[in-house]
Amino acid sequence: MYKNLRRVLSAALLLSACGYGWAAPIGARPSPAASDAKELTPKAALRLPLRVAFVYVSPVGNAGWSYQHDLGRLAMERSLGTQVHSTVVESVNEGPDAERVFRDLAARGNHLVFATSFGYQEAALKVAQDHPGVIFEHTGGYKTAPNFNTYNARFYEGRYLAGLVAGKMSKTGVVGYVAGFPIPEVVQGINAFALGMRAANPKAQVKVVWLNTWFDPPKEREAALSLLNQGVDTLTYHCGSTAIPLLAEEKGVKLLGYQSDLRHIAPSAQLTSVVHDWGTYYTEVAKAVIAGTWTPRPFWGGVRQRVVRLAPFSPQVPSALRFQVTEVERAMAAGRFHPFTGKLTDNEGKVRQAQGTMRDEDIALMDFLVDGVVGKLPVR
Repeated sequence: MYKNLRRVLSAALLLSACGYGWAAPIGARPSPAASDAKELTPKAALRLPLRVAFVYVSPVGNAGWSYQHDLGRLAMERSLGTQVHSTVVESVNEGPDAERVFRDLAARGNHLVFATSFGYQEAALKVAQDHPGVIFEHTGGYKTAPNFNTYNARFYEGRYLAGLVAGKMSKTGVVGYVAGFPIPEVVQGINAFALGMRAANPKAQVKVVWLNTWFDPPKEREAALSLLNQGVDTLTYHCGSTAIPLLAEEKGVKLLGYQSDLRHIAPSAQLTSVVHDWGTYYTEVAKAVIAGTWTPRPFWGGVRQRVVRLAPFSPQVPSALRFQVTEVERAMAAGRFHPFTGKLTDNEGKVRQAQGTMRDEDIALMDFLVDGVVGKLPVR
């Protein structure tokens, strides 16, 4: 799946990451190719409202991955009012189903399409190439074209902060982590979480169970139950439903949430949550398309851009720990702290980084699990 990925992704990371008026993400560098792409970008005069479509891999629901993207859509609508009209297509499987949906949206006259799942990349790119007048923005990928851009968030920053909380709050020192697919974004999160835990408790462990799906509530619950049976007292996850937060609340175990603030679902279990906020990005992209200034500029924002933030702490979290985590978050935002700094050893004893701070290109291709993670990466 990742053949030639390093070459392609390295080129993509060199593109301008200014993010349509936002401060550039940490480590971003301008691209000499950006000016060439600008000449090819669709510039036809638009008749407002701008027609914007969002494609989700799961139902919107009341929390989770698609829910947060939909909150971003609604924020865009509130900000731009009658200048935009948006359409949503939920529960679209990656693969042929996605291609059919993208073709239909392009044929229906949408000007801008947000493809919000990693596995949509090839289908969305194929349709974009056939419809050069339609702009596609894809979440989490590594390819670009004159009318095709990629955007993502540094979720690993929030994961490190959540790991600090887990490391202090877990009584057993063992946390269960339910993960969808072993793509770099997920691996980054697992590793950052483990590093955060070990910064708080050097003997902490993270036990991982892989799902091979993004959204399957019964399977997510079953995986979390298997981890509880192995003695973990705290859960976190990288999948799409609310099954694990509901289970944590039911079983009386601690939860580090993901994607949404889950206090309305797991008020007793949640210690904090890594929240995704796409509203500003979606608004700025839409404004750029309306103004005719859009270009394919890969975006990778994080704590600094407030794309990633922590939900309010539970009353269970001591004030001293809240202060410590908040200080680390501020250091991240200021560029003074990076989770992948210093010596990094994988869970098989191999030194993956002797010193320094890991480059974006290497973070984006992360394919190992750090010391402290119990488990292996599945072969894809």
